[in-house]
Amino acid sequence: MRRGIAATALVASLALAATACGGTDSGGDADGPVTITWWDTSNATNEAPTYKALVKEFEKANKDIKVEFVNVPFDQAQNKFDTAAGSKGAPDVLRSEVGWTPAFAKKGFFLPLDGTEALADRSKFQASLIEQATYEGKTYGVPFTTDTLALVYNKALFEEAGIKEAPKTWDDLKTAAATIKDKTGVDGYWGSTQAYYAQSFLYGEGADTVDADAKKITVTSPAAKKGYETWQGLFDGKGLHKADTTADAYAHIQEAFVSGKVASIIQGPWEITNFYAGSAFKDKANLGIATVPAGSTGKAGAPTGGHNLSVYAGSDKAHQQAALKLVKFMTSAKAQETIALKNSTLPTRDDAYTAEVKADPGIAGYQAVLPAAQPRPALPEYSSLWGPLDTELNQIAGGKESLDKGLGNAETAIAKLVPDFSK
Repeated sequence: MRRGIAATALVASLALAATACGGTDSGGDADGPVTITWWDTSNATNEAPTYKALVKEFEKANKDIKVEFVNVPFDQAQNKFDTAAGSKGAPDVLRSEVGWTPAFAKKGFFLPLDGTEALADRSKFQASLIEQATYEGKTYGVPFTTDTLALVYNKALFEEAGIKEAPKTWDDLKTAAATIKDKTGVDGYWGSTQAYYAQSFLYGEGADTVDADAKKITVTSPAAKKGYETWQGLFDGKGLHKADTTADAYAHIQEAFVSGKVASIIQGPWEITNFYAGSAFKDKANLGIATVPAGSTGKAGAPTGGHNLSVYAGSDKAHQQAALKLVKFMTSAKAQETIALKNSTLPTRDDAYTAEVKADPGIAGYQAVLPAAQPRPALPEYSSLWGPLDTELNQIAGGKESLDKGLGNAETAIAKLVPDFSK
């Protein structure tokens, strides 16, 4: 899950128009190198430069392949690829968010990678990440980056308040927030209204928005409602920052945390670099990272996020073979180590967690919470279910509608996305 991608729609549109040619006319001379297109969806400022440098290394080692690297704003990429693939003009390689992978696989847009050189190191990747790249028994992506949410906290503020360890439950967090406010004058916690961030509260009650196996919508179930009640209760109380329902809420929460104006938030490793740029974390050791607090069931967990590299099924054989080579190179242990060291993102294969990589306290901290991450079900529509909830949770948190009404509205909207599911 990546947010805050820095790129303008105009530049992106021009670049996409120039390069969205997939396997149709991107080959060049008959005897010349094959040119493939890669749509990258990473942060254009913090991450993409590392990928561009690796592409140059790849081209030096593979003189017969040229790579057209295009950085596409994350929030536009899914729809743009859907449109391009439907018209047989998609890029040869896509950095696909894990939730997109089964959706595009279902449409036949991605090439199955089982038995190809791209997945030659299959056993090196974390099994749960391979699972997330699988749809109906076939693997449609190679895990490229992974992430999950964690409780990140300011160790100095916690210590000033006399709190020696991270909260283990949401009730612990409420108590800690009040103590921090009393002792330091700073709010102890600021929560997000976004559905992705609220997902951990459902997991803490053993719930989810849907039961994919039973084909049932469960967003209004007693367990799910209890999770959302806990989420809602963390916007009101001593040391608990009120809900920000503005369009810039994400940036407001992030800025408050990195500047020491709030002691803890729930956040993902895509912000590690930005944590370190903040005044509160000039000393990297001040950044605390812990598993998200547990719910009433004693369970704690957060959604597994990240991205796969997938190959367009509509490209011709020459382009697909070149694309498979690029995917293998970019997901190799060496490339993943380089990406982790440059971008502070989490590798997807165990052999890339070298001593140098784990020397970064941010990476080491998030690696420790990954075992508690919960893979998403292989449901093509799953990621889209957060859309209706984003709207309704914002209304609920802002006091504009009740929890029951908001969840009921979300259930109705979700039913349209998965019409074969019962309520």
